[in-house]
Amino acid sequence: MIAYVHGILEDVSDGNAVVDVNGIGYNVKISGSTMNELPHLHDEVKLYTYTYVREDQFLLYGFTDRDELEMFKLLITVNGIGPKGALGILGIMNATDLRFAILAADTKMIAKAPGIGKKTAERVIIDLRDKISMEDTMEIALDGSRSSKGVVMESAQAAARNEAVEALKSLGYGASEALKAVKKVVGVDENDVEAILKAALKYLV
Repeated sequence: MIAYVHGILEDVSDGNAVVDVNGIGYNVKISGSTMNELPHLHDEVKLYTYTYVREDQFLLYGFTDRDELEMFKLLITVNGIGPKGALGILGIMNATDLRFAILAADTKMIAKAPGIGKKTAERVIIDLRDKISMEDTMEIALDGSRSSKGVVMESAQAAARNEAVEALKSLGYGASEALKAVKKVVGVDENDVEAILKAALKYLV
């Protein structure tokens, strides 16, 4: 299997990118969000890929980061969701927002994807909610589990922010808006849940 393609971006069209790797042009299927993250034509690009093989097809699906690739792999395990449907969902929201939509059972958000109806959106939530944890989603959303220096975020700080998100949810706020508010908080004690919560509420008023 091809783990990734690394070369020169030669062409981009709706849903497809052509990457020149040592003189060989690879057609790579991409989502709308991935297309927006691509560099300029003729610049270097690296796409993490999933190889889709059927009797009459050999296709590559590419993503700018591994997280989106992992969500793509989860989506295609859902009955009724093929690669095209998975790309459609990831085209309207990133991997983190999709995780929160699943955890919050937000069928309306998922059903906004082309070709995805309410029943299919419900199936996505039912099949994947046990494969996604709030804690892991928080760590990924809060710049992964590493700072810009590559140091693992202290568990106490991650736990404090997670508690703040849970507190906001208990107050009636959605998972996605709670996370976004907590992510905006700066200049407070990272271990103080109450301080984080008060600061986050200012972004929600």
